Amino acid sequence: MTTRALAVVSELDRYVAEVSRYPLLSAEEEIRLARRWRDHGDTKAAHALVASNLRFVVKIANEYRGYGARILDLVQEGSVGLMQAVKRFDPERGYRLLTYAVFWIRSYIHAFIMGTLRMIKIGTSRAHRKLFFKLRALKGRLGADGMTDRDEVLAAVAQKVGVSVAEAEEMDRHLAARDASLDAPSAETGATLAEIVPSSLPSQEEQLAELEAEADRAARLKTAMGRLDTRERRVVEARYLAEEPVQLKTLGEEMGVTKQRVAQLERRALGKLREALSEAA
Repeated sequence: MTTRALAVVSELDRYVAEVSRYPLLSAEEEIRLARRWRDHGDTKAAHALVASNLRFVVKIANEYRGYGARILDLVQEGSVGLMQAVKRFDPERGYRLLTYAVFWIRSYIHAFIMGTLRMIKIGTSRAHRKLFFKLRALKGRLGADGMTDRDEVLAAVAQKVGVSVAEAEEMDRHLAARDASLDAPSAETGATLAEIVPSSLPSQEEQLAELEAEADRAARLKTAMGRLDTRERRVVEARYLAEEPVQLKTLGEEMGVTKQRVAQLERRALGKLREALSEAA
Protein backbone atom coordinates (compact mmCIF):
# COMPACT_ATOMS: atom_id res chain seq x y z
CA MET A 1 0.00 0.00 0.00
CA THR A 2 1.33 3.46 -0.87
CA THR A 3 2.31 6.07 1.72
CA ARG A 4 -0.65 8.22 0.62
CA ALA A 5 -3.07 5.30 1.02
CA LEU A 6 -1.69 4.57 4.48
CA ALA A 7 -2.18 8.22 5.43
CA VAL A 8 -5.80 8.16 4.24
CA VAL A 9 -6.51 4.94 6.12
CA SER A 10 -4.92 6.41 9.23
CA GLU A 11 -7.01 9.58 9.00
CA LEU A 12 -10.13 7.50 8.52
CA ASP A 13 -9.16 5.25 11.42
CA ARG A 14 -8.87 8.26 13.69
CA TYR A 15 -12.21 9.63 12.54
CA VAL A 16 -13.96 6.28 13.04
CA ALA A 17 -12.42 5.97 16.51
CA GLU A 18 -13.66 9.47 17.33
CA VAL A 19 -17.25 8.99 16.17
CA SER A 20 -17.44 5.53 17.74
CA ARG A 21 -17.14 7.20 21.15
CA TYR A 22 -20.68 8.51 20.78
CA PRO A 23 -23.19 5.93 22.03
CA LEU A 24 -25.97 4.60 19.86
CA LEU A 25 -29.40 5.86 20.91
CA SER A 26 -32.41 3.76 21.75
CA ALA A 27 -35.65 4.53 19.93
CA GLU A 28 -37.00 6.20 23.06
CA GLU A 29 -33.91 8.40 23.49
CA GLU A 30 -34.03 9.35 19.84
CA ILE A 31 -37.67 10.44 20.05
CA ARG A 32 -37.01 12.46 23.19
CA LEU A 33 -34.05 14.29 21.64
CA ALA A 34 -35.86 14.87 18.35
CA ARG A 35 -38.79 16.44 20.20
CA ARG A 36 -36.45 18.69 22.16
CA TRP A 37 -34.89 19.89 18.92
CA ARG A 38 -38.21 20.29 17.09
CA ASP A 39 -40.14 21.93 19.91
CA HIS A 40 -37.45 23.96 21.69
CA GLY A 41 -34.60 24.35 19.21
CA ASP A 42 -32.26 22.51 21.60
CA THR A 43 -28.98 22.41 19.69
CA LYS A 44 -27.44 19.96 22.17
CA ALA A 45 -30.20 17.50 21.35
CA ALA A 46 -29.61 17.98 17.62
CA HIS A 47 -25.87 17.44 18.12
CA ALA A 48 -26.52 14.20 19.99
CA LEU A 49 -28.74 12.96 17.15
CA VAL A 50 -26.08 13.76 14.57
CA ALA A 51 -23.15 12.38 16.59
CA SER A 52 -24.83 9.05 17.32
CA ASN A 53 -25.30 8.38 13.60
CA LEU A 54 -21.95 9.56 12.20
CA ARG A 55 -20.57 6.01 12.19
CA PHE A 56 -23.27 5.09 9.69
CA VAL A 57 -22.26 7.99 7.45
CA VAL A 58 -18.81 6.38 7.28
CA LYS A 59 -20.38 3.05 6.39
CA ILE A 60 -22.48 4.57 3.61
CA ALA A 61 -19.58 6.65 2.28
CA ASN A 62 -17.45 3.50 2.06
CA GLU A 63 -19.98 2.00 -0.35
CA TYR A 64 -19.02 4.75 -2.82
CA ARG A 65 -15.28 4.08 -2.85
CA GLY A 66 -13.77 3.95 -6.30
CA TYR A 67 -16.10 6.55 -7.82
CA GLY A 68 -13.38 9.18 -8.14
CA ALA A 69 -13.69 11.01 -4.81
CA ARG A 70 -11.68 10.86 -1.58
CA ILE A 71 -13.39 8.86 1.15
CA LEU A 72 -12.99 11.65 3.71
CA ASP A 73 -14.70 14.09 1.31
CA LEU A 74 -17.57 11.64 0.94
CA VAL A 75 -17.85 11.33 4.71
CA GLN A 76 -17.97 15.10 5.03
CA GLU A 77 -20.71 15.44 2.41
CA GLY A 78 -22.68 12.59 3.96
CA SER A 79 -22.43 14.29 7.34
CA VAL A 80 -23.99 17.44 5.87
CA GLY A 81 -26.81 15.27 4.55
CA LEU A 82 -27.25 13.76 8.02
CA MET A 83 -27.54 17.24 9.53
CA GLN A 84 -30.20 18.15 6.99
CA ALA A 85 -32.09 15.00 7.91
CA VAL A 86 -31.96 15.86 11.62
CA LYS A 87 -33.38 19.32 10.87
CA ARG A 88 -36.35 17.80 9.05
CA PHE A 89 -36.93 14.63 11.06
CA ASP A 90 -40.41 14.15 12.49
CA PRO A 91 -40.25 11.86 15.55
CA GLU A 92 -44.00 11.19 15.38
CA ARG A 93 -43.79 9.29 12.09
CA GLY A 94 -42.91 6.01 13.74
CA TYR A 95 -39.58 5.24 12.08
CA ARG A 96 -35.99 5.67 13.21
CA LEU A 97 -33.89 8.68 12.26
CA LEU A 98 -31.40 6.58 10.29
CA THR A 99 -34.15 5.17 8.09
CA TYR A 100 -35.07 8.73 7.13
CA ALA A 101 -31.49 10.03 7.03
CA VAL A 102 -30.19 7.44 4.56
CA PHE A 103 -31.91 9.30 1.72
CA TRP A 104 -30.31 12.62 2.70
CA ILE A 105 -26.86 11.12 3.29
CA ARG A 106 -26.85 9.35 -0.06
CA SER A 107 -28.27 12.39 -1.87
CA TYR A 108 -25.45 14.65 -0.67
CA ILE A 109 -22.81 12.03 -1.47
CA HIS A 110 -24.43 11.43 -4.86
CA ALA A 111 -24.39 15.16 -5.68
CA PHE A 112 -20.72 15.43 -4.66
CA ILE A 113 -19.76 12.44 -6.79
CA MET A 114 -21.57 13.88 -9.78
CA GLY A 115 -19.56 17.08 -9.30
CA THR A 116 -16.39 14.98 -9.31
CA LEU A 117 -17.68 13.18 -12.37
CA ARG A 118 -17.99 16.49 -14.20
CA MET A 119 -14.50 17.53 -13.14
CA ILE A 120 -12.90 14.38 -14.51
CA LYS A 121 -14.86 14.94 -17.72
CA ILE A 122 -16.66 11.63 -17.93
CA GLY A 123 -19.98 12.25 -19.66
CA THR A 124 -22.84 13.61 -17.57
CA SER A 125 -25.81 12.64 -19.69
CA ARG A 126 -28.50 10.61 -17.99
CA ALA A 127 -27.17 7.45 -19.68
CA HIS A 128 -23.65 8.17 -18.39
CA ARG A 129 -24.91 8.75 -14.86
CA LYS A 130 -26.79 5.47 -15.01
CA LEU A 131 -23.66 3.72 -16.31
CA PHE A 132 -21.50 5.35 -13.65
CA PHE A 133 -23.59 4.11 -10.75
CA LYS A 134 -24.84 0.79 -12.12
CA LEU A 135 -21.87 -0.64 -14.00
CA ARG A 136 -20.69 -2.83 -11.14
CA ALA A 137 -24.15 -4.18 -10.39
CA LEU A 138 -24.84 -4.97 -14.04
CA LYS A 139 -21.47 -6.69 -14.45
CA GLY A 140 -22.15 -8.78 -11.35
CA ARG A 141 -25.60 -9.75 -12.59
CA LEU A 142 -24.32 -10.78 -16.01
CA GLY A 143 -21.47 -12.72 -14.41
CA ALA A 144 -23.95 -14.57 -12.21
CA ASP A 145 -25.85 -15.49 -15.37
CA GLY A 146 -22.72 -17.14 -16.77
CA MET A 147 -21.31 -14.34 -18.94
CA THR A 148 -17.63 -14.11 -18.03
CA ASP A 149 -15.90 -12.64 -21.09
CA ARG A 150 -15.13 -8.96 -20.29
CA ASP A 151 -15.78 -7.73 -23.83
CA GLU A 152 -19.12 -9.50 -24.00
CA VAL A 153 -20.11 -8.22 -20.56
CA LEU A 154 -19.28 -4.60 -21.39
CA ALA A 155 -21.07 -4.86 -24.72
CA ALA A 156 -24.17 -6.14 -22.93
CA VAL A 157 -23.91 -3.39 -20.30
CA ALA A 158 -23.55 -0.74 -22.98
CA GLN A 159 -26.69 -2.00 -24.71
CA LYS A 160 -28.69 -2.07 -21.48
CA VAL A 161 -27.68 1.45 -20.46
CA GLY A 162 -27.72 3.05 -23.90
CA VAL A 163 -24.07 4.05 -24.38
CA SER A 164 -21.34 2.91 -26.74
CA VAL A 165 -19.06 -0.02 -25.93
CA ALA A 166 -16.10 2.38 -25.89
CA GLU A 167 -17.83 4.51 -23.24
CA ALA A 168 -18.58 1.43 -21.14
CA GLU A 169 -14.92 0.36 -21.40
CA GLU A 170 -13.70 3.82 -20.39
CA MET A 171 -16.00 3.87 -17.39
CA ASP A 172 -14.91 0.36 -16.41
CA ARG A 173 -11.26 1.42 -16.48
CA HIS A 174 -12.05 4.46 -14.35
CA LEU A 175 -13.93 2.47 -11.74
CA ALA A 176 -11.16 -0.14 -11.65
CA ALA A 177 -8.91 2.49 -10.05
CA ARG A 178 -10.31 1.71 -6.64
CA ASP A 179 -9.43 3.23 -3.30
CA ALA A 180 -8.59 1.07 -0.26
CA SER A 181 -11.15 -1.68 0.24
CA LEU A 182 -13.82 -1.59 2.93
CA ASP A 183 -12.30 -4.89 4.01
CA ALA A 184 -8.78 -3.46 4.35
CA PRO A 185 -7.48 -3.83 7.92
CA SER A 186 -7.25 -0.71 10.05
CA ALA A 187 -3.72 0.72 10.32
CA GLU A 188 -4.18 1.15 14.07
CA THR A 189 -6.46 -1.68 15.24
CA GLY A 190 -6.17 -4.40 12.60
CA ALA A 191 -9.97 -4.58 12.35
CA THR A 192 -11.73 -3.89 9.05
CA LEU A 193 -14.01 -0.92 8.62
CA ALA A 194 -16.86 -3.33 7.91
CA GLU A 195 -16.33 -4.75 11.39
CA ILE A 196 -16.00 -1.33 13.02
CA VAL A 197 -19.10 0.12 11.38
CA PRO A 198 -21.66 -2.69 11.01
CA SER A 199 -24.82 -2.01 9.03
CA SER A 200 -27.65 -3.83 7.31
CA LEU A 201 -28.43 -0.89 5.01
CA PRO A 202 -29.29 -1.55 1.35
CA SER A 203 -26.48 -1.40 -1.18
CA GLN A 204 -25.64 1.81 -2.97
CA GLU A 205 -26.78 0.33 -6.29
CA GLU A 206 -30.23 -0.42 -4.87
CA GLN A 207 -30.56 2.99 -3.24
CA LEU A 208 -29.35 4.91 -6.29
CA ALA A 209 -31.60 2.90 -8.58
CA GLU A 210 -34.54 3.90 -6.40
CA LEU A 211 -33.45 7.55 -6.39
CA GLU A 212 -33.15 7.53 -10.17
CA ALA A 213 -36.57 5.88 -10.53
CA GLU A 214 -38.14 8.32 -8.08
CA ALA A 215 -36.70 11.31 -9.93
CA ASP A 216 -37.95 9.91 -13.23
CA ARG A 217 -41.44 9.33 -11.84
CA ALA A 218 -41.54 12.85 -10.41
CA ALA A 219 -40.47 14.37 -13.74
CA ARG A 220 -43.05 12.41 -15.72
CA LEU A 221 -45.80 13.25 -13.24
CA LYS A 222 -44.96 16.95 -13.41
CA THR A 223 -45.20 16.87 -17.20
CA ALA A 224 -48.47 14.95 -17.07
CA MET A 225 -49.97 17.38 -14.53
CA GLY A 226 -49.35 20.16 -17.05
CA ARG A 227 -52.12 18.69 -19.20
CA LEU A 228 -54.77 19.27 -16.55
CA ASP A 229 -56.86 22.39 -16.21
CA THR A 230 -56.98 24.31 -12.94
CA ARG A 231 -59.88 22.39 -11.40
CA GLU A 232 -58.61 18.98 -12.47
CA ARG A 233 -55.18 19.75 -11.02
CA ARG A 234 -56.75 20.87 -7.74
CA VAL A 235 -58.74 17.63 -7.49
CA VAL A 236 -55.70 15.43 -8.16
CA GLU A 237 -53.52 17.37 -5.72
CA ALA A 238 -56.15 17.21 -2.99
CA ARG A 239 -57.12 13.58 -3.54
CA TYR A 240 -53.78 11.94 -4.36
CA LEU A 241 -50.84 14.19 -3.56
CA ALA A 242 -51.88 15.62 -0.21
CA GLU A 243 -50.72 13.97 3.01
CA GLU A 244 -54.37 13.56 4.04
CA PRO A 245 -56.72 13.02 1.05
CA VAL A 246 -59.60 15.51 0.88
CA GLN A 247 -63.12 14.06 0.64
CA LEU A 248 -65.19 14.64 -2.50
CA LYS A 249 -67.87 16.49 -0.55
CA THR A 250 -65.34 18.86 1.01
CA LEU A 251 -63.78 19.56 -2.39
CA GLY A 252 -67.21 20.19 -3.86
CA GLU A 253 -67.99 22.77 -1.20
CA GLU A 254 -64.64 24.44 -1.79
CA MET A 255 -65.12 24.58 -5.55
CA GLY A 256 -68.84 25.39 -5.49
CA VAL A 257 -69.93 22.22 -7.28
CA THR A 258 -71.60 18.96 -6.31
CA LYS A 259 -69.83 15.90 -4.99
CA GLN A 260 -70.77 14.09 -8.22
CA ARG A 261 -69.16 16.82 -10.32
CA VAL A 262 -65.93 16.50 -8.37
CA ALA A 263 -65.99 12.75 -9.04
CA GLN A 264 -66.37 13.47 -12.76
CA LEU A 265 -63.44 15.87 -12.69
CA GLU A 266 -61.39 13.25 -10.88
CA ARG A 267 -62.13 10.55 -13.46
CA ARG A 268 -61.36 12.90 -16.33
CA ALA A 269 -58.10 14.05 -14.72
CA LEU A 270 -56.96 10.49 -14.02
CA GLY A 271 -57.70 9.53 -17.61
CA LYS A 272 -55.53 12.40 -18.87
CA LEU A 273 -52.73 11.44 -16.48
CA ARG A 274 -52.80 7.79 -17.52
CA GLU A 275 -52.62 8.81 -21.18
CA ALA A 276 -49.74 11.24 -20.57
CA LEU A 277 -47.75 8.80 -18.45
CA SER A 278 -48.27 6.05 -20.97
CA GLU A 279 -46.87 8.27 -23.73
CA ALA A 280 -43.85 9.16 -21.58
CA ALA A 281 -43.05 5.56 -20.62
